[in-house]
Amino acid sequence: MLRALEGLALGGVPAVAMAYLAEEVHPDGLGLAMGLYVGGTAIGGMAGRVITGVVADLFSWRVAIGTIGVLGILLMLAFRALLPPSRHCGLGFTHHRSALLRQFTRPGLPLLFLLGFVLMGSFVTLYNYIGYRLLAPPYRLSQTAIGAIFVVYLTGVVASPWSGRMADTFGRARVLTASLLLMGAGLALTLFSPLAAIVGGIACVTFGFLAGHAVASGWVGRLAKEAKGQAAALYLLAYYIGSSVVGSYGGHIVGRAAWQDWLRRCSRPALLLR
Repeated sequence: MLRALEGLALGGVPAVAMAYLAEEVHPDGLGLAMGLYVGGTAIGGMAGRVITGVVADLFSWRVAIGTIGVLGILLMLAFRALLPPSRHCGLGFTHHRSALLRQFTRPGLPLLFLLGFVLMGSFVTLYNYIGYRLLAPPYRLSQTAIGAIFVVYLTGVVASPWSGRMADTFGRARVLTASLLLMGAGLALTLFSPLAAIVGGIACVTFGFLAGHAVASGWVGRLAKEAKGQAAALYLLAYYIGSSVVGSYGGHIVGRAAWQDWLRRCSRPALLLR
């Protein structure tokens, strides 16, 4: 129950952030601004995994969760003190059901909502279950070593602002397509057995996901002519439903037809990467 309440509380944070950027940043710089924001979330995601891995090895998982909670409170206080006042965006409880429903009639927005569902679901499935594979033979990595692998999250610091800048220059559709192709290539790499291939695949998936998310979330703000907060909220609702549904169901797929089973059917390509 507490985890569910935590999810409800945290889900509102990125929705407000995306709406704030869409309202406060000039459209010509929105892609870069959204990319920088998503890059910041990448630092947070990486730090959370690395810090909890080290602290869990040294103490316990309870101490690790408590450490992250304290850091979150401190950063929240710093954010509240540093954020400049809003000039255009009212962030109160003034949302209406009709404004939410109108977002489904905006051309392109429902497809972006679906894309957020797929992006986050695929990403979470990999990150949720790759650790179990690396804990098991033949790798037998420690929690600290697995946490260190997730330093590849730092690729998002580059991917997100870069993709936003490229989207402003060359078009969002092209950059989004390239991001999805990179994610697919990364997932294919994780099917092979060498640890270097798996780490490279995780890096490609992370780069592609964060680049795609930066472009898609920025595009939502551009397509929503009004009620940008509701549009951002619907995108993130689909995004987190993808995390829950696909991220959970993906575990059944991994459990039934796990990486090693696939590798046995594709042993020759795997040998090429040794």
